[in-house]
Amino acid sequence: SLSSAPFAILICTWRIPIMTRAQRFHPLDPLSAAEIAVAVATVRAAGKSPEERDSMRFVEAVLLEPEKNVVALADAYFFPPFQPSLLPRTKGSAVIPSRLPPRRAKLVVYNRHSNETTIWIVELSEDAMEYAECEATVKNYPPFVEAMKKRGVDDMELVMVDAWCAGYYSDADAPSRRLARPLIFCRTESDSPMENGYARPVEGIHVVVDMQNNIVIEFEDRKFVPLPPPDHLRNYTPGETRGGVDRSDVKPLIINQPEGPSFRINGYFVEWQKWNFRIGFTPKEGLVIYSVAYVDGSRGRRPIAHRLSFVEMVVPYGDPSEPHYRKNAFDAGEDGLGKNAHSLKKVICSVLGV
Repeated sequence: SLSSAPFAILICTWRIPIMTRAQRFHPLDPLSAAEIAVAVATVRAAGKSPEERDSMRFVEAVLLEPEKNVVALADAYFFPPFQPSLLPRTKGSAVIPSRLPPRRAKLVVYNRHSNETTIWIVELSEDAMEYAECEATVKNYPPFVEAMKKRGVDDMELVMVDAWCAGYYSDADAPSRRLARPLIFCRTESDSPMENGYARPVEGIHVVVDMQNNIVIEFEDRKFVPLPPPDHLRNYTPGETRGGVDRSDVKPLIINQPEGPSFRINGYFVEWQKWNFRIGFTPKEGLVIYSVAYVDGSRGRRPIAHRLSFVEMVVPYGDPSEPHYRKNAFDAGEDGLGKNAHSLKKVICSVLGV
């Protein structure tokens, strides 16, 4: 989504310490290497098939220059020499925003498979940028590079770094610091950009990253564990079955609605049989259902629930060994169910009635 205005500062009386992070990029700064990597990965992931994704050639990736009012806002409050006089005069007190709108990248992409050239606009979220910066911080750390060479990996482009939350195991993980304990994986030397690198975890390396300052604060090559051997079935794509032949014993399943769907949608209001409700969406929870009611005969519209949502999904991996004992993901609170949701229309999937 494209933001049109910055958020306003809210004054809250709750005594919850919140670590703010300064704006790292002026709206007119050229795209960083991490931003370009995020933008390219975002566009490639939007491809409908492996063939389409592999055929993408990125002709250009540049900053989509912001509106003048965003630049004026940045120069007024976020970057020296701080010139509030640059902003237009308004009646009453000015509302100082807490942050600038997300930066955006413009990419020109040529697809050899379809022989088409398209222009993409990608919003560079803070979360996506932090993941990319954490990976760059680890891969540029000399002791880590040496540890990977011991495992036979010289090309850092094959290395994947996933920034997992640190959790809280002792006072060293104090909530006053923003820490990550990355997990490491390594692709093989394949020409496929969609290769499943998670099939080859890199174990025995302990690393902690200070996300506030983008530095490695702990590193230890604790144990040499050989990398899993390459497996040509690792991507789970058609043709990668044992023997090279896909299964043919599953009969086709065809679902159709010749008279149309049984539900009606008016904006965000949904009616389905005797049920009706409103739908919403948040970055953390994803889908939210409001004002659920049931038309109950002579009783009329009977309220059932005011608000329903998937508040959290905790995934404890349950393995006491290193590093798996710390895998206790809070998928909503830490990563955001809504931020990681994908439209079914963008994949090869029939969405009946929509």
